[in-house]
Amino acid sequence: MAFRTRFDCLWCGEAWTVRTPGDLEGWAQLCPTCLGKAGTNQFLRGRLRDAITARGAAGVTTPGSAPVAASAPKQRALAPAPPPVPAFPGDWFLRRDLFERGAIHDAAWAAELDVVTRWLDELPLAGRVLEPAAGVGFFSPLLATKGELHASDADGEALDLARDRLVAHRLRAHLHLADPWGAVAQDDPGADALVAAFLLGRVRGAGLDTAAVTLRRRLRPGGLLAVIELLPDTAGGPPPGISWTTHEPGVVEAALGRAGFDSVQLRPTGRFFLTGSATAV
Repeated sequence: MAFRTRFDCLWCGEAWTVRTPGDLEGWAQLCPTCLGKAGTNQFLRGRLRDAITARGAAGVTTPGSAPVAASAPKQRALAPAPPPVPAFPGDWFLRRDLFERGAIHDAAWAAELDVVTRWLDELPLAGRVLEPAAGVGFFSPLLATKGELHASDADGEALDLARDRLVAHRLRAHLHLADPWGAVAQDDPGADALVAAFLLGRVRGAGLDTAAVTLRRRLRPGGLLAVIELLPDTAGGPPPGISWTTHEPGVVEAALGRAGFDSVQLRPTGRFFLTGSATAV
């Protein structure tokens, strides 16, 4: 978690400037009012806890305190969790620098990405909208105009970039550090819409069925699922070094049907992307 001298509060959007490097507001990127609500809000409480840890690890002191030495976390007798799939960098979406594939390929990519964005904009997304594995937030500003956006990712640095993107558009959203496949609380009423962008390609084999069930559990009956995936094209694909599985449209449609979705509609944009929607039964 990075320290920021000036920021817009991640919860309420208020602009704030801290006075000293020891101010927790700058580490949590929350204004004092929202920081004071941490005892009653899970997201704010998590940001506060992470901010205290980050400030201590950096050796920053507050007035009247001694330097805090960073200590190694206690080891638990549990199997280590697999590392999260890194977020796709912004340059990957824009085909810049390391991700350039030549003028012809890049022009085709940009045209199809525009088709995806316009398709997403035309979907009837509203109410409580979830965006698991939001990454750097390429689609987040669009989704934040549709309803109450809850964007999450396991990559904190990517979420910081997503926050900056939302702030640049003067939009608000709830940002959470979270595993996209984490358990769903039993009292969760479900969201009105969920956008799974480049998410199903992170699983393979029978894991696709488990992933589809998890997405269904996050939606209320009648909720809308939007899917964006990659097609197997050598000039497309995920960033180098990221393990990926390209699922045939028929395989995705069958998995969604088994998980409790109907009205499944999948359509390729051409060479690079597969878009789809479905309704939670």
